[in-house]
Amino acid sequence: METRLRWAGGAAFIGLSSGGHTVVMDGPPEGGGRNLGPRPMEMLLLSMAACNTYDVVSILQKSREEITDCDVKITANRADGHPKIFTDIHLHFIVSGKNVKEKNVKRAIDLSAEKYCSASIMLGAMAKITHDFEIHQED
Repeated sequence: METRLRWAGGAAFIGLSSGGHTVVMDGPPEGGGRNLGPRPMEMLLLSMAACNTYDVVSILQKSREEITDCDVKITANRADGHPKIFTDIHLHFIVSGKNVKEKNVKRAIDLSAEKYCSASIMLGAMAKITHDFEIHQED
């Protein structure tokens, strides 16, 4: 895997993925940023959540669950001093669908967190990561 990052002035950066996709990241205005995109640490959380959610959706689909949506709210705290690493991260999954079984949602989240999501397992070496979920049953 090879990616590139180019400084775009101030506290802004343009990332280029190996697949040719671009993403803009920027720092806060008080740090010279212009609010052109998410902060790099926000990108880290979003990436981890995307990795977990990909797994959860895939596992639920393979379990023949009729899911129609999966939304994740991520909250995190960082250390006060430098390096300001994440100390704890919480993912709250909101799974929508028809006749979705609680045991299958729990199993999918656990498998992702403990076995499949490299980003979550890597961040979990430094931060306490917790999960919970709710299910919105549709008719």
